[in-house]
Amino acid sequence: MALVLAVKGVLPIWGNDCFLAENCTVVGDVVMGDNCSVWFNAVIRGDVNYIRIGSNVNIQDGVVIHCTYQRAGTTIADNVSIGHNALVHGCTLKSNTLIGMGAIVMDNVIVEEYTIIAAGAVVLENTVCESGYIYAGAPARKIKPISDEQKVLLRQLPQNYILYSSWFTVKEGE
Repeated sequence: MALVLAVKGVLPIWGNDCFLAENCTVVGDVVMGDNCSVWFNAVIRGDVNYIRIGSNVNIQDGVVIHCTYQRAGTTIADNVSIGHNALVHGCTLKSNTLIGMGAIVMDNVIVEEYTIIAAGAVVLENTVCESGYIYAGAPARKIKPISDEQKVLLRQLPQNYILYSSWFTVKEGE
């Protein structure tokens, strides 16, 4: 069973049909919507500020989601995919975005809709990542517009993870 802990009396809350891997950690002021998945060794730590996560969000293996005390909570909208070992910290991720494997997204960043943060990118504090582009590098910069095919991927990937998580879920009577 996942490690789920209260911090200062506040327990995480999640919606219907969520998958929390048995060795993920979710603590404190975390609110998560429906059809989310939190994969193996992921940590969502709402201890020093809030973390709000929409529906259809997949938080892949080894991801860390945190925030900054009294300065920056973390808000993740619907249909967001956060790749393996990414760090998401005190920022806002809008709908239909992808944070690539090993990427770092720092405090007060805003990643607008239909944006891809490439694997290994480092998005520095206070950056606004404009909708419809790929950002890559360290520090991350706008590389090129995303294609129509990539827009479809951004909508499809969360649905794939809903399917994958169903493979781990045993429903009553099965």
